[in-house]
Amino acid sequence: MKEPKKKFLVSVNVLGSVGPIRFLVNEDDNVSSVINTALKTYARQGRIPVLGLDVNNFIFYSNSAGFNTLNPQEKIGSMDETNFLLCKREREPLEKVEGREESKAREGKGWKNRLRRSLLGEFLYKNKSNSTKVARTRSLYQ
Repeated sequence: MKEPKKKFLVSVNVLGSVGPIRFLVNEDDNVSSVINTALKTYARQGRIPVLGLDVNNFIFYSNSAGFNTLNPQEKIGSMDETNFLLCKREREPLEKVEGREESKAREGKGWKNRLRRSLLGEFLYKNKSNSTKVARTRSLYQ
């Protein structure tokens, strides 16, 4: 008679998410299949931020292993650990192409800067010399 595969409950914390994702895994599953299951469960639950489903874009840590990344080919049952942390890999910045403009946010043309200008007023946002003008104007009206 075949011996049944051992299963255990895994808790995966996703960096930037509300709480852990818990699901059952087989003892002989690879880390990459656990990451895949975690991403699918995360997406199915409709959690924010949206992460995507590409396993290669993520790093998997064991909570007790001192923040060493786990090898995607490693067996999950070999660690004697059930709590893990899933982080999205940082993208390497693309080289800046000559002649291209900076991003809108850096130029002051993004939606956040437009909101600040509308709330603070254009004259306060442009430069600091205007703040002295505003102070003088306020003193005239008081």
